[in-house]
Amino acid sequence: MRIPQLATRSIRTLTVPLLLAGVAGITPATAAATQTRSPGPAASFTINGALSGVAATSAGNAWAVGSDGNGKTLIVHWNGTAWTRVPSPSLSGFASLSGVAATSATNAWAVGFGGNGKTLIVHWNGTAWTRVPSPSPGTFATLSGVAATSATNAWAVGSAFRGKTLILHWNGTVWSQVPNLSLKGAFQAVAAISARDAWAVGYTGSPGGAGIPGNNSPLIMHWNGVAWKQVPTHLAPGLGNLRGVAATTAGNAWAVGCTGCLAEGAGDPLIERWNGTAWKQVPAPSPVSLAGLYGVAATSPAKAWAVGTPSGGPGHTTGIVGWNGTAWNPVPSPNPGGQVHVMGVAATSARNAWAVGETEATTPFKGVISHWNGTAWN
Repeated sequence: MRIPQLATRSIRTLTVPLLLAGVAGITPATAAATQTRSPGPAASFTINGALSGVAATSAGNAWAVGSDGNGKTLIVHWNGTAWTRVPSPSLSGFASLSGVAATSATNAWAVGFGGNGKTLIVHWNGTAWTRVPSPSPGTFATLSGVAATSATNAWAVGSAFRGKTLILHWNGTVWSQVPNLSLKGAFQAVAAISARDAWAVGYTGSPGGAGIPGNNSPLIMHWNGVAWKQVPTHLAPGLGNLRGVAATTAGNAWAVGCTGCLAEGAGDPLIERWNGTAWKQVPAPSPVSLAGLYGVAATSPAKAWAVGTPSGGPGHTTGIVGWNGTAWNPVPSPNPGGQVHVMGVAATSARNAWAVGETEATTPFKGVISHWNGTAWN
């Protein structure tokens, strides 16, 4: 079973400098709240820990989550002017949040794993974050991604004991496990555009470990409003892992990850697109400048972002690439020094996107939050 990457590393100190000058898929629930204005200048923001997921509903509302320098959950919020830390539920032992989703200023979810080796789900009601009971099969279970379309419809995905896939659903009252979906492997991300249309991605097989390749293949499943069904990836079986997914309509979705992946994610970038009928592989930026992709966000068929770990290359310093409707291309982005791992991306419009990650420039490690204002990443 694969534990999210940030959880497998030693805890690092995170300093987040923000220089704002001017992407999870946007859903109908978030579209209504989307604004076109760009956030204004913000004061610097420093915090210990590591951020691994980000979500936004408008230019004035965004969340980022992860783990602080003491192995506790970490949640920070953007109010349109500044990022601030928000109290999160106190848990015993090591705990981490891997993913976050929001439909409004009063409804957000964050998921990960708790200090007792169980799934962890916390909810924002507009006033405070509180833990919500969630199924946790076996002696160790973890959640990697979450998606929501309304206050009564949300999905969380991950893995259960002995490396089995896990999907949970929120019906407005309780989280429950979806039965008959226990495959060998893990789900890494989920995206939803309605109560009848959602995607979950990850891998089947074993991810390997300690520098030893596993025997895993990319996994894609679709929710049609009645049942989850596996959808062909049209990729040859072998080393592969999908870690991010985004969708804007029933005919436009993206899934990203890596091929030739080791447990820590090194490999070549993998990008797949859903055209309403089938998933097809789309060429990654050439020359290859990414060691793997972790997240993707889209706002239209002609606009999307993907983020990951760069392997070098001019104009590509922090692992951000953009889709212009025709091809994926590296996009210049801030680099505070060293290699930067960009773990999550969210977008609400062509003029508003956030990317979160960390840099190996210093010891302890530091993190960055980057913002897209429609013209540049800053």
